Amino acid sequence: MSATVTHAPRPTGRRPAGPPRRRNCSWLRGTAITIVTLVFALPVVWMFAAAFKTNVQVTDPSVGLWFRPTLDNFRSIVEAGQILRSMGNSLLVGVISTVLSAVIAVPAAWAVGRFDMHRTGSLILVARIVPAISLLVPWYYLFAQLGLVGSYTVLILSHMFVSVPLIMWIMISFFAGLPVELEEAARTDGLSAFGAFWRISLPLAAPGTATASLLAFVFSWNNFMFALVFADDITQTVPVTLFNFISYASTDWGGLMAASTLITVPVVLAAVLGQKYLVSGLTSGATKG
Repeated sequence: MSATVTHAPRPTGRRPAGPPRRRNCSWLRGTAITIVTLVFALPVVWMFAAAFKTNVQVTDPSVGLWFRPTLDNFRSIVEAGQILRSMGNSLLVGVISTVLSAVIAVPAAWAVGRFDMHRTGSLILVARIVPAISLLVPWYYLFAQLGLVGSYTVLILSHMFVSVPLIMWIMISFFAGLPVELEEAARTDGLSAFGAFWRISLPLAAPGTATASLLAFVFSWNNFMFALVFADDITQTVPVTLFNFISYASTDWGGLMAASTLITVPVVLAAVLGQKYLVSGLTSGATKG
């Protein structure tokens, strides 16, 4: 009696093709991602290219991405000095307002998230959605009476009005999602409530704190309305300086694009350096709470 040996087919090295519907969905998804990327990337590419063009080349539609680049736009705005001063002002106001907002908002968010203070959370939401422009007139009157208009103090305080609720609203979900047993164990070992927050909860919420702080800094860096009303020629920030490139008679497109390129660099660097915390913070906030 002889046994029949069946040989398994050799692998061909090629993956079997998926169902037609799955392949079509994958193709549509890739096409949609490509289109969205182009829509958002093309204005940035055009801005970067226009920064190295003359004003005539910027307004000439026949001049695309093939041209002889020039550094005259960057040289002129740096020699003028205002853009560098404004970037320093924006950095100063952004860093101080973000740090102070985080110092106030993070412990407050822990208290709201840990002790179920729903009414306080509702008030934070109201402060978050109130249009800041509705407060400009009373703010201006108050700060003018105090002699603060045109100072860095008024810019920092006005930015904190938005940054504090923003950071709190992001951080509440992080602290609410942390296991309360960790703090209870720390309290059992002799730590106070604030000690448990400082040594246990705060380090665990570091990705969320970094994410919220980065978003608050970006808001402060890009804010135009507060600086336009409260700042003067010495304390004005970069959005107001960009606005000054536009006049009634003409617009310095080359200088405007060069200045826009310069002020984009710090935000991009902050996003790249904090990418690990930003991604982990956003994903953690989506799954907790």
